Amino acid sequence: MPERVTIIGGGLAGSEAAWQLARRGVPVRLYEMRPRKLTPAHRTGKLGELVCSNSLRSKEITSAVGLLKEEMRRLGSLVMEAALASEVPAGKALAVDRERFAEYITRRLSEHPLVEIVREEVREIPREGLVIVATGPLTSEALAEDLKRLTGEDYFHFYDAIAPIVYADSLDWEKVFRADRYGEGEGAYVNCPLTKEEYERFVEALLSAEKVPLHPFEEPRYFEGCLPIEVMAERGRDTLRYGPMKPVGLVDPRTGREPYAVVQLRPENREGTLYNLVGFQTKLKYHEQERVFRMIPGLERAEFARYGSIHRNSFVCAPRVLRPTLQLKAEPRVFLAGQITGVEGYVESTAMGLLAGMNAARIFRGKDPVVPPPETAHGALVRYLMEADPRHFQPMNVNWGLFPPLSLPPKERKRLPKRERYRLMAERALLRLEEWLREIGEA
Repeated sequence: MPERVTIIGGGLAGSEAAWQLARRGVPVRLYEMRPRKLTPAHRTGKLGELVCSNSLRSKEITSAVGLLKEEMRRLGSLVMEAALASEVPAGKALAVDRERFAEYITRRLSEHPLVEIVREEVREIPREGLVIVATGPLTSEALAEDLKRLTGEDYFHFYDAIAPIVYADSLDWEKVFRADRYGEGEGAYVNCPLTKEEYERFVEALLSAEKVPLHPFEEPRYFEGCLPIEVMAERGRDTLRYGPMKPVGLVDPRTGREPYAVVQLRPENREGTLYNLVGFQTKLKYHEQERVFRMIPGLERAEFARYGSIHRNSFVCAPRVLRPTLQLKAEPRVFLAGQITGVEGYVESTAMGLLAGMNAARIFRGKDPVVPPPETAHGALVRYLMEADPRHFQPMNVNWGLFPPLSLPPKERKRLPKRERYRLMAERALLRLEEWLREIGEA
């Protein structure tokens, strides 16, 4: 049996993983290169430093991220403990005092007798023992190269190019039609047809919309295959019609003709509850995405499960390289945790650190690793990582579209008010979580 578990990275995921191991009696060596070597985004050497917003988003149980936080609290999360101890007023959101939040996490881990904190950079993954890699979106180049060696060059990515995702039940199905180009396939794509006038208004709105400014460490290194939709529009008014909005091979059954332009939506999950706007990766501000993309016929009342973005981020193609226990398929003694697994957001990253720490502790103690039920927020995220189409894999926030539907007749389910539906899903998740913890002996 190894002497300890090694964790690389002292951000949210690494700190949470260390806590989960230590609280189960497992010795931990936590490597954090800060403050000796700072990333372009960090300013201190504190563990769990927040580099962007100080908000952990909604704390309401009827939001998917609110449910995820409640599950983490019940699982003994240090990050949730720190958040509640450093909370500042933010309405229905959980926001924190950054300094107090990071200080709390640093103090709790520093004081724990089973946690050793080493302030130095790790340039390659240790060749023996249990290891958790939790190096976040700004993984150093040296360590990234070592991860590529383990996972495969083609399955490691440095930049997100994310298109928005909308809920299927928010589409206007009277205005869209199902079809694949040239009638090939089974009609998996949903198509939003635009007239010449609608297309021109859309492009005009796109060109004038506010964009998110780049961080100092984010050079606009776009690839031709994943240009922001607004950058393509800047190259000429018809560029989109010959790119992601080309109507070729698509016939609107209501007119019998090809539309002037088309926006295609691709199913994001097996249940068909989420749809991706194909080719619509964007740097528009979130409120501008809502305003501009709701100009597309069929999306007037679209609700967004994920907004589009393009930013610096290191992550793996989880469906190809990870087991549902967050172990690498090619090297099961190595776990990944946090944003590098392919989740998006502070809370989601922390949750993956929690699960990696729990499973590393189980293996350390000679037990089998476990996978949370898909009805839980943790399980829904893991299922996305495992079942997403690897050809189009992109990081994802937790959202209700990832959960199995309620066990109700479809018509009855649809008649339920949304808030009531989400409340029932949250209650189901927490009940299933408690059952699962008893089943695996963690209650």
